[in-house]
Amino acid sequence: MTTELPMVAPAQNLPKSIRIHEVGPRDGLQNERSTVPTEVKAEFIHRLAAAGLTTIEATSFVHPKWVPQLADAETLFPALQDLKDVHLPVLVPNERGLQRALSLGASRLAVFAAATESFAKANLNRTVAESLAMFEPVVARAKEGGAHVRGYLSMCFGDPWEGPVPVPQVVRAATALTGMGCDELSLGDTIGVATPGHVTALLTALNEAGVGTDRIGVHFHDTYGQALANTLAALQHGVTTVDASAGGLGGCPYAKSATGNLATEDLVWMLRGLGIETGVDLDRLSATSAWMADRLGRPSPSRTVRALTHQEQ
Repeated sequence: MTTELPMVAPAQNLPKSIRIHEVGPRDGLQNERSTVPTEVKAEFIHRLAAAGLTTIEATSFVHPKWVPQLADAETLFPALQDLKDVHLPVLVPNERGLQRALSLGASRLAVFAAATESFAKANLNRTVAESLAMFEPVVARAKEGGAHVRGYLSMCFGDPWEGPVPVPQVVRAATALTGMGCDELSLGDTIGVATPGHVTALLTALNEAGVGTDRIGVHFHDTYGQALANTLAALQHGVTTVDASAGGLGGCPYAKSATGNLATEDLVWMLRGLGIETGVDLDRLSATSAWMADRLGRPSPSRTVRALTHQEQ
């Protein structure tokens, strides 16, 4: 690419640097119709690390019946142990999944809760209260073992069955996760319906409820083309952790209206123009996403990947 572009024009009241929480290998590949070979997943993660990403969500220790695309967690995770300077979080749905992850030496774990009853039922076959009760001993045991625990909260901005989700309802579920010991909270716009004002309102309400911005990450989907605008609103509020997926991979198998995640390349392009440091080599990252797109047999949905690698749409 032309090294002078994009031109750097910093804006006021934005972080000097952010941490990208890369979710492509887990959240991206779990939604694929076909199963990606373990060796391809391992190479994908190694390429992402070589591009400068330092937090890469590797896989999920969920029962293979529910997410067959990630059934190789026990084989994949050991193949990544040479990545000494990279955090490799894994999703654990219950105590059994936690046991499997801990037995392989995982030290960064994530649980996945919902802000709405409909999605809790679809995704976990439990009520919101029942799912939170299920996660409490998981988080407690993980913390006892010295692990870092992230709490995902889905449907924070809208639900395909229930429609708008009241901010206080999201705050109740979020404070339950932080209250049980989650170190970090990721706010999920699972069906991509958030807008910047809504993002600011939720972040403000969480701060007022005692959840500091330093504990919050944001996870936007680009269904309505709002992911970058929503991310900018979060950055203006002080958020410094942003979830993104290389090449825009992913959706949600339990919410059919959920399209791809915010593409990591599109995020990095915006941040580079704002003068915000990420530590990511955009050329290497784009080449990695183009490589994975070839293996999936379709072009990357990321506009930045297509522009930099001259992929056809």
